[in-house]
Amino acid sequence: QVQLVESGGGSVQAGGSLRLSCAASGRLDSIIANAWYRAAPGKQREFVAIIRARGSTDYGDSVKGRFTISRDLAANTWYLQMNSLKPEDTGVYYCNAYDRAYGNHWGQGTQVTVSS
Repeated sequence: QVQLVESGGGSVQAGGSLRLSCAASGRLDSIIANAWYRAAPGKQREFVAIIRARGSTDYGDSVKGRFTISRDLAANTWYLQMNSLKPEDTGVYYCNAYDRAYGNHWGQGTQVTVSS
């Protein structure tokens, strides 16, 4: 099994920054991508960013140029640096690990609130 634990959420004013972390433990040898998703109040979960096994990254259109995904392979941890935050970035952020053997693993979510 794989366990994912997010941290770093909180409240910030518009224009501010937050850094989310996701620490993974368990059987990680078949994980091929790490990602972040978010769910705004009353909306479905949406893709935010992904970093693949070889290091390539992709971002959702609404966060391009403001958010950066990175990882520390030795620590089994990945991060989401969020800059120039907007009120519409408010939501619960979930870390995700895609496992080629078992599919998606999810963290419990961390709340990010951006006030105007």
